[in-house]
This record gives sequence, structure tokens and C-alpha cells, in this order.
Amino acid sequence: MRVSKVTVKKRLLFFLSVGMIVFALFIVRLAYLQIFKNSWLMNYALHSWSREIPYEAERGRILDSRGKILATNVSSPSVLVVPRQVKDKKKAAKELAAALNMSEKKAYEKITKKESIVRITPEGRKISNEKAAQVKSLGIPGVFVAEDFKRDYPKGNYLAHVLGFAGIDNQGLTGLESYYNEGLEGEDGHVAFFSDVNGNRMSDLKDTYVPPTSGSSLMLTIDSRVQSIIERELNNATAQYHPDSAMAIAMDPNTGAILGMSSKPDYNPENYKKVKPEVYDHNLPIWKTYEPGSTFKVITLAAALQEKAVDLKKDRFYDPGGIEVAGTTLHCWKKGGHGSESFLEVVQNSCNPGFVALGERLGKDKLFSYIHKFGFGEKTGIDLQGEARGILFDADKIGPLETATTAFGQGVSVTPIQQIAAVSAAVNGGYLYQPQLAKAWVDSDTGKTISRMEPVMKRRVISGQTSKEVRDTLESVVAQGTGRNAYVQGYRIGGKTGTAQKVDPKTGKYMSNNYIVSFMGFAPANNPKIVVYVAIDNPKGTVQFGGTVSAPIAGRIIGDSLSAMGIKKQTGGLEKKLRWPDQPLIKIPNLVGMDKNDLRQALFDLKLKTEGKGDVVTMQSPKPGIKVKQGSTIMIYLGDKKKADD
Repeated sequence: MRVSKVTVKKRLLFFLSVGMIVFALFIVRLAYLQIFKNSWLMNYALHSWSREIPYEAERGRILDSRGKILATNVSSPSVLVVPRQVKDKKKAAKELAAALNMSEKKAYEKITKKESIVRITPEGRKISNEKAAQVKSLGIPGVFVAEDFKRDYPKGNYLAHVLGFAGIDNQGLTGLESYYNEGLEGEDGHVAFFSDVNGNRMSDLKDTYVPPTSGSSLMLTIDSRVQSIIERELNNATAQYHPDSAMAIAMDPNTGAILGMSSKPDYNPENYKKVKPEVYDHNLPIWKTYEPGSTFKVITLAAALQEKAVDLKKDRFYDPGGIEVAGTTLHCWKKGGHGSESFLEVVQNSCNPGFVALGERLGKDKLFSYIHKFGFGEKTGIDLQGEARGILFDADKIGPLETATTAFGQGVSVTPIQQIAAVSAAVNGGYLYQPQLAKAWVDSDTGKTISRMEPVMKRRVISGQTSKEVRDTLESVVAQGTGRNAYVQGYRIGGKTGTAQKVDPKTGKYMSNNYIVSFMGFAPANNPKIVVYVAIDNPKGTVQFGGTVSAPIAGRIIGDSLSAMGIKKQTGGLEKKLRWPDQPLIKIPNLVGMDKNDLRQALFDLKLKTEGKGDVVTMQSPKPGIKVKQGSTIMIYLGDKKKADD
């Protein structure tokens, strides 16, 4: 079939038009890529050529309330390999294996991996600076040493459970390291270089450096002066009593700030892998739940006073040694009971039947209402993970017996942090604060404060007048009752002892000769600045009473902490009531100016130690007016009469 010239021309015109359109589309596409997608294409190309050597961000430090370092970082470089840049792989593997104490086979496997960048782990991860220098000196092409950091805890076991620890990738795993990880971790940087498909560096493209951004530093409410005293006392208690565990918390009752917190057994955060998980995972002051015993009586006392259910001085109670409730006899710790006593003496004597009577006066609804108001049965909200809630009786299962046992601290399960927060509210004017450990975020480079964590007051539980009555009553417990071993001359201390039976988890029955002995104390009693809770679990080789074991420990923590905090001793407190086998206290006279030959007569029943030459006393320690026990040592400094007169 013959095609006409017109048809041919039309076909040629059609194909020409299509060709021109296609060509135009190519031009438009090319122009679009060159003009509008230029940056994207360039970045894509650079990314495909780029190899990045990571530079780890320095994790923010953790500081105490006065800026002292509790957790910091030390340089700990890591080794990386760009396999395609390593020319003589067998030689490189041999040299690298020798430097990093690893097998040649493993080093060769790393070097020959078909990846752009390979980390030498674990032998080349977080190594010492000396070893890093040795690797660098080898001069192996394709082997790089990247700047890394390792978390450092300069005080070892100190505050271990609170601080927690960070893993090998500098991520927080437990404690504050985990809770505040996002603010502490910072942002990693890198050095990027460019290489072709064969791994050869592209000399016409410059390396780029993106610096890491350090994490912010976290300042805590912890006062290292107080924390050191707590650590000392718990270490001594552990050595003396060999308990199953021991713990202590110190809190500022007026803000909820934790001044110190520790528990034993503990561990070194840098070597956490050497201990069992239950040691580093269980921060006992917030995790452990148990029947509180008599320290819980502070809550019953506060509720009864607030509801005007008792007049402590006028109302009386007769304790025959036990009280029957719903067919069950609840016994007093003192066999035979305390007899006739005022309700003030009920508190001083920690008389269980007397507190049962207080619970009955309050009634189930009011007693448990105050228990909830004081924060029991719910988490305190402290800034740590793993806090327990505790266990209270279900409302529909509370009968006369449950009300009675709860009134003296048996049958309910609480945490130490709940107890110290609640007692702080009972003595600070009635305000329940959320316990807190973090005080502020601080710029790691400039040291300037970025933001502060303000105290969180949850609610008011009791009135200021009721709180004062609680303080006065608990001061009498230390001066004249079961808490006398916490007494410190010159510091007005209030508190309450606790001796709680433990429940056998296998049988559900109370264990014999196995108690958690505790003491809750605060000072100064007229204006509390510190509340301290001490609990020793199953102390060995001693009578298991809170007043015997825990009270003296708490007394030393309170006394030494107040002194370290610069809080002066004062007069006007209750005098310690002496009971056998207490020793009478002797008031030290003013000895300055006295002849040395007259000292023995003036210091009858006291030991004497002298320093210096001369016949006249120029200085003395303790100072005049201080009361000490019989047999205490008095330091005398001798000189001439003129110096004494000066």
C-alpha cells in the first residue's frame, strides 16, 4: 500500500513533536534537579561518600547542694576501623591484637567486615589513655581513636543507690542517672571525612567537625556533710551488728529536700556488675515495705490531738499489760504493763494498749482518713524510679481489730520515705511535702543555674498548734521516755522509737527474735531543721529494740549534722530523765585561771588530760557549762598566770 507524501509529513511532524516534548521534559527535569534539588543531591552524594568518627558527648556531672562533685566523667577513648582503608589487613590485625590484648583472629574478623565503620568491641571500647596512645602510635591507615567518656564516681560506694549508674553507652540505667537521663546525656558530635567506593579518602573535600554538646549538670539537695555522717554511722552499725540490712534518711522538713540517704548493703557504681541485681536494684528507703511498728504512732498521736480526742496530761489510762479487742489480746511490750499512766506517759512509754485506746477514740474512719492524708497508701512522688506504694487494709475489711493494730503500727505496710515525709508534716506545722533529690539544672560549662526545682507542698494535714503539741510530746519521749538514747546535750531532739516484728514471707507468720528496729527523730524540737529516720533490720548480738540500737545512731546523725550545718546548741530544752543504768551528768566548771594542783578536787569523777607547761589553766575543753557523763575526759591547757588572765 502506497503512503502519500502528506501522510509521511504528518508522521514526521508527529514524531518530531513527541521528540521535542520529551527533550523539553528532560531539560525541565534537569533544570529542576540543578536548581531546586541541588542541595538535596549534594547532601545525598556527600552522605554516600561520608564516613563519621563519633565523638561522644560528655555527660552532665551530678553535684551535691554545695557544688561538690558526686558523679563526673573521665576520658576513655574507643577504637574504630574503616575496613576499606586498611591496606595490609593481616599485619594490622596482628599489631592491633597485641595493643588491645585480643586474639589476632578476632581482630582480623573486625578489620575485614564489609561495613563502612566497625567498632572494636569490647576490647577497644572505653580504653585507657595510655592504651589509646599505643594504638595511635601504630599509625595503621583506617584505624581511628575516637574520644569517649566513662562515668566516674569519685567517692565509690557513697550515695550509690541514689546516684545509680550509667552503662557503657553512657545511658543512665538506675537511680538519678536513669531518672534524669534526658537532661544529663547531652548530644554526640562527630568528625566526617569523605572516601570513594574503594575507601580512598577524597582529598578535594575537607573533613567536617560537629562538636558534641555536653549534658547539663544536676545539682542535688544532698548535703555531703550530712551524707558523710550517715555513711559513717551505717558502716559502723553494719560492722557492729551484722544486720540483714540498714538504712537512713535525712530530710529538711520544711521543703521535702533530702539531705542524705543511704542503705546497706551497697556497691560501687563503677563495678555494679560485680554484685547481684537485687543489691543495686533495691534502693531500700523507697523500695522496702514493712510494718513500721511504733514510729507509726506519731500519726495516731497527731490525729488524736488534731481531733481533740485526748488531753495528754489530764486523761489517764491503765495498762495491765494487754488489751482485748474482738476476742484477741494485744500485748504491751512491757510484761505486766505500765499500770496507771497519763496519755503523755503512754507516748513516752510507747504503750501499745494506750495507743489502741487512742485508735478507739478516733474511730476507724477518722484514723484511716488521717493515715491517707499523711500520704500512706500512695507513692510520695520522689524523683527516683522503683518507689513502692505500701499496703493498707481494704476499707471494707477494716474492723475493730484492724483499727486497733493499725493505731500502734502493726498490720499495715509502709516505706521509709513515706514515714519520714509523714513525720516531717507532723512536726513542721502540718504541711506534707513531696520528697525531692534534685535542686537545680546547671550549665556544665559556665556553672550558671539553668532552672530550679521548687519544693512541692501537697496539702496541709494538721494545724500549727497541733504540730507544736506533737513536737513537745516527742521531745519528752527523747528526754524522758524510750528515746533517751538519742538525747544530745544542747540540741533539743524529739523522736519516736520503733520495734517491728517481721513477717516470714513463706509462712505469713511473725518471726521470733527477728525485728526491724528503728528511730524517727528531729531537731531542734522547737524549730525543726532536720528529720532523720534510721532502721536496722535484724541486728545480731544485741537486744533488738529501737531505743537500744537505732536511737543512739540517729542521735549521733542529728547532733553531728546540726553541728556541721552550723546550727548552734541552745538552752531551754527538757533535761534528760535519768534511769538506771544511766550515769548522772556532771556540769563542767570554769577552770581557766585555776592552779593545776587544785584540778583533781574540782574534777572529781572525771578523767584529766593536760598539755603545755605551766602551773595555771589557760584553756579547757569542753567549755564551762557543758554536761558530760562520769568518767569523761577533760582537756586542760597549762600556761603562766598572765596568759590565763588575757
